[in-house]
Amino acid sequence: MRAIHRAAILAASLSFAFTTPVFAATQYPVDPGDFVEVSGITIDDGHDLEYLTYLAGTWRSNQDYAKAQGWITGYEILSNENKRPGEPDIYLVTRFKAFADNAEGTRRSDAMQAHMRMNETQMQAASGDRAKYRHSISSQLLRAMVWNH
Repeated sequence: MRAIHRAAILAASLSFAFTTPVFAATQYPVDPGDFVEVSGITIDDGHDLEYLTYLAGTWRSNQDYAKAQGWITGYEILSNENKRPGEPDIYLVTRFKAFADNAEGTRRSDAMQAHMRMNETQMQAASGDRAKYRHSISSQLLRAMVWNH
């Protein structure tokens, strides 16, 4: 009798677990979409061409590779046309569906190093060289909301 009681409680609990998301989906006109990572970057005077050349070369190649692997769904560069004091010059935007777990993150890191033909030390040195004239001043993680009907 005790086993039947436990089974009934478990069945009731599971029915709530599976009906709650369906109920929630019918209440909201949007569903969660891609994650959107936005980095705000300032560039020191006289280094715009240098940094944009890096973005057009190495950064773009890496983003295209990540997109081809299915790791990201898209990316773009946005220019801050009406920049106020303290605001970034450009925003780097990357979209992705989900976060990688630790094992997948390690696999992706290894694949990216092979794609770049650089080891971690070389990548850190290159980033340090760019840090002399470009500065990351903000970072946001947003989530797109998409219409569900």
